[in-house]
Amino acid sequence: MSRIFWDTNLFIYLFEDFGPFTKQVVTLKEKMAKRGDQMFTSTLTIGELLVKPTELDDLELCRKYVRSISATSQVISFDAAVAQLYARIRSDRTIRSPDAIQLACAAAAQADLFITNDSRMLGKNISGIQFIVPLDRVPI
Repeated sequence: MSRIFWDTNLFIYLFEDFGPFTKQVVTLKEKMAKRGDQMFTSTLTIGELLVKPTELDDLELCRKYVRSISATSQVISFDAAVAQLYARIRSDRTIRSPDAIQLACAAAAQADLFITNDSRMLGKNISGIQFIVPLDRVPI
């Protein structure tokens, strides 16, 4: 069993049709379920996912996204302890603030894998996260 943190883009692929990316995420989710892996994400992910349906005033879609994430993931909040991790991560000025929040939440969860398609985060070495990998190279 692994502790796997999903960046926002994976949920976007899951909820919307992004062709091959959607297929990869669905397959990943199935593999994780079979292995008994734990899925993590952050409250920032929820906020980012709700932007578009909020713009469209689609409250039902907002509720659907929140329910789906809450049912499948442990959602890590940005609290004082995570803020301290954030500060350490953000001291690397090549990491944008939203990315540092995601990485800090994953570090707080002691993630084995942080999965993203954001190439700016690949190759970063973050204490508390074993591996940061792109969707097409998830080792499970």
